[in-house]
Amino acid sequence: YTLILLPRQKRRGRCSSKDGLAPSVSRPLSKLSLCGIELDRSVRKAFLFQESLELQIPGTYLKKTCGTNASPLLWHVSCAVSFGSGSRLMGCSKWRAAFNFGHLKAQSKLSVFFAMILLFTYLFYCLNGYCDTLPGPVYDQQSHPPDKVVPDDAHGAAPQQLGARNASRLSFVREQMSDLSSGGAPANNISIANSFGSKKFPQAIIIGVKKGGTRALLEFLRIHPDVRAVGAEPHFFDRFYDKGLEWYRNLMPRTLEGQITMEKTPSYFITKEAPRRVFSMSRHTKLIVVVRDPVTRAVSDYTQTVSKSPGLPSFQNLAFRNATTGLIDTSWSAVRIGIYAKHLENWLRFFPLSRFLFVSGERLVTDPAGEMGRVQDFLGLKRVVTDKHFYFNQTKGFPCLKKPEGSSRPRCLGKSKGRPHPQIPSEVLLRLRDFYRPFNLKFYQMTGHNFGWD
Repeated sequence: YTLILLPRQKRRGRCSSKDGLAPSVSRPLSKLSLCGIELDRSVRKAFLFQESLELQIPGTYLKKTCGTNASPLLWHVSCAVSFGSGSRLMGCSKWRAAFNFGHLKAQSKLSVFFAMILLFTYLFYCLNGYCDTLPGPVYDQQSHPPDKVVPDDAHGAAPQQLGARNASRLSFVREQMSDLSSGGAPANNISIANSFGSKKFPQAIIIGVKKGGTRALLEFLRIHPDVRAVGAEPHFFDRFYDKGLEWYRNLMPRTLEGQITMEKTPSYFITKEAPRRVFSMSRHTKLIVVVRDPVTRAVSDYTQTVSKSPGLPSFQNLAFRNATTGLIDTSWSAVRIGIYAKHLENWLRFFPLSRFLFVSGERLVTDPAGEMGRVQDFLGLKRVVTDKHFYFNQTKGFPCLKKPEGSSRPRCLGKSKGRPHPQIPSEVLLRLRDFYRPFNLKFYQMTGHNFGWD
């Protein structure tokens, strides 16, 4: 504790320069008493400055000497100043104490006190989200144009033409953001900022496919220090779009400069309205699709469903409209999801192929580090997630993350992942393969990549 002791009444000759001390000269005290008890030299450091006395002594010593209930304004101090060989006792019997804020003058202490109050008030409101650096959302449900952006006959237009036709819908957002955007970032990626980072729309979304390995990919990506992702699937562009973009952005984690925001909802890939809605949010969004052999994927999908509904009919009864003719029932979601070419066509009406990365679900199991390298390159990230992070779990049949630092055990996906598949008759699987073959070949052609499912 540092105390400044000032005389209650300024009298000439009482601890002042009248006694021969120049204003710029300080002299050590030969004696210093506090509350009637002389302080030991080992616990004090005192100097006489003109009309004030500055003490630096431990707070524990003050409590021990004066008691815990002693008021600082009632401490009585007597002092003696050394002049050469002699000492002159100075009648500084009644002094008042004040806290020392560095070497500030007494007149400025009140200003410092109020400044500290303002600072703490500001920090309190910031922690509660009331001091965002940007104004309120420019996206508003009432200000949205109708959800239908282009007529049905324009769905085959190129993304550039679509963007021109869609300008009326996006002009409101861009006008609002023109004064807010800075640097080279897309203007429609509004963020809510504070001292702990900002909430932004996702720069990358894992849009599919269900039972393809999307959860594994997201968990692997979350190892990367520059990736922040929503844990649960938001389902904004397929189920909760009416809640508005502000609601969606508030679901996102806060990110710092250089980090990217991500989310995954596999059902986006098969939702007809999702491409247009994502495009309306940001045409710069990067899209990741994890694909898997559609036959194996359909069986895995059925396995998950039957675990929740044990009374479900057999796989073959659901897969075929007519078991005799072998006509596949494409209305069943487990079959429909695997027609990747059809769903991709819908997305390519709004986004160029360069905005997509197609991840092999099979390679994510056999070579997770290699596939993760491609993903990190696509996202513009440094290759941090490598083979040193993985080991193969023989029980589950897919890779798990090695024990993170500070954790007691390795990290594997939950019990719902890696379930054993039911036995499906081989002729049923062969019929499904024949059904998917032309769609697979078209998908290979569209993506420029042969996934080897045939």
